[in-house]
Amino acid sequence: MQTQNKSALPRLECMKSLVVPTNQSSDSLRHSQSKFGLRDSRKHLLPRFGNSRLRDIRRAEIQQFLIGKLRQGYAWETTNHLRNVMSKIFTTAISWDYLRDHPVRGVIMPERQLKHPHLFLTMEESRRLIDACDEPTRTLVLLAVMTGLRIGELIALRWSRIDFSAATLRVVETCSDGHFGTPKTKASRREIPPSTLVAEALLAQHARCPDVSPMALVFATRKKTAYMSSNLRRRQLHPACARAGLPKITWHSLRHTHGTLLHHLGTPLKVAQAQLGHSEMSTTLDNGKQSISYKVTCSQMLPTSGRTHVSPSG
Repeated sequence: MQTQNKSALPRLECMKSLVVPTNQSSDSLRHSQSKFGLRDSRKHLLPRFGNSRLRDIRRAEIQQFLIGKLRQGYAWETTNHLRNVMSKIFTTAISWDYLRDHPVRGVIMPERQLKHPHLFLTMEESRRLIDACDEPTRTLVLLAVMTGLRIGELIALRWSRIDFSAATLRVVETCSDGHFGTPKTKASRREIPPSTLVAEALLAQHARCPDVSPMALVFATRKKTAYMSSNLRRRQLHPACARAGLPKITWHSLRHTHGTLLHHLGTPLKVAQAQLGHSEMSTTLDNGKQSISYKVTCSQMLPTSGRTHVSPSG
């Protein structure tokens, strides 16, 4: 039996580039993941494991490394991301017959605890923000609050994915920094029934758009390219927050707003999970843990999501 040359065994520093793609053909999910994956690898993983052969890295070392990051004050999400990057590295090494054992399997992450409650808006605050926005940000904010779509899913939305007659909206694409690709998980690829208010807002947007061909973006710049969510946040959303007398929020805050509204409407967890496109129900439950007392009912903001039969042609 031939023995493998130990010097030929890969080190983590070499393997990380194989599981964090950086080429321009990567879809938006891989682009987003690679950007943060490379940053976190250089900052956290390589200083600790970069010179180690993969076969020499033990499960106990990884466990201690992750616990150490949490004790240093790093967020649970950041620490779990580091675990996932390492897991992909070892999975790749095993698939290429470099290793047999997967040391990341069996590493236990402690229960997630939110350091700060998710920021979300009340009904009245949502109205004030929408009123303070200019188009197309106004429609983007309304859709984010009313549908729970991620900002990447909204700016990647195309007219062919909206069926006004059947009252359906399909989420099959996302966009990050101008890179288009598939949604982050299988659960994220979903179809939702827009409420009457959402359908009316989309019809108004349809009337404003110079290009409503099937593959045209619902929200496009003058050059017919996708908006940059960071630019929209900085130039449109934050100034609107100031005009509405609200603290600066992120696009994800509007998604949390929708999740909280679903909870207060008594929406079954499985339905809320499907609506939000969560892979894990625990993520949906996080929205339900937020406590707030509304002075107005959710039904005043969220019309019944019954299927409304409207079309661009009237």
